[in-house]
Amino acid sequence: MSDELDREHPPMASAPDDGKTPPPLAGHSPGCGPEHVLRAGTSGTAPPARNTRPDCATRFIETTRGVLAYSELAPLLAESVLRAEAALYQSEFDSWPADERLTAEFHRRICHDLVPDWAGRWRSIEVRVGNLTPPPPHQVPVHMRNYGADLLARWPDAAAALGDFTLELLAFAEGRFLSIHPFQDFNGRTIRLFLLELLRRLDLPRVTLAPESAADRQTYFQALEAADRADWQPLIQIWQQRFTDTPQNP
Repeated sequence: MSDELDREHPPMASAPDDGKTPPPLAGHSPGCGPEHVLRAGTSGTAPPARNTRPDCATRFIETTRGVLAYSELAPLLAESVLRAEAALYQSEFDSWPADERLTAEFHRRICHDLVPDWAGRWRSIEVRVGNLTPPPPHQVPVHMRNYGADLLARWPDAAAALGDFTLELLAFAEGRFLSIHPFQDFNGRTIRLFLLELLRRLDLPRVTLAPESAADRQTYFQALEAADRADWQPLIQIWQQRFTDTPQNP
């Protein structure tokens, strides 16, 4: 991949009138109270390492189709993700700034048909994600507004040419979002859609975002732990590898 991208990016338009930052969630999911302690394994060993799902990640979710196990929910979510991806590559979101409002819209697209009460809305419950304690729910709207403002501030340098600023933008977009963990569930699916949209706007190839092997997952989770401390370098290295592993068009 060349060091420079010969392209121009028009200024991003203002968000549509209905693209407002969503209000906080109301209520709790079944079986989840306002606080969730870190759970050890069944053998009483140490708690799990950093990952992308909350430790109270719902094994069963009350949906518009009844109470579904996560295994039953996954293919339904996959269908929604595919529809959102199709809309993404048809430039349906071009009028949206690449900020927190767009992440909320992607989340809404993913799960509104199944959990309309909290789709596209910031979480209202406290969670643990491995050994990470994300911000309490009352702080999530402020953190997400700051996240969006930071992304927009980084954009001009990142979009000018492929280089360090581009990689840092992508690492920040991924790592900071997952540190905040803004939604009650399905944060991983949401950030992957958002990253695909960023790649599209940057005229960069689609890359494989979900780690596939056990070793890759461990490396990825360690990079997320570093990102929780605002150390973007490990995620930057992962992004470099993602591009290296992606076949380039001639």
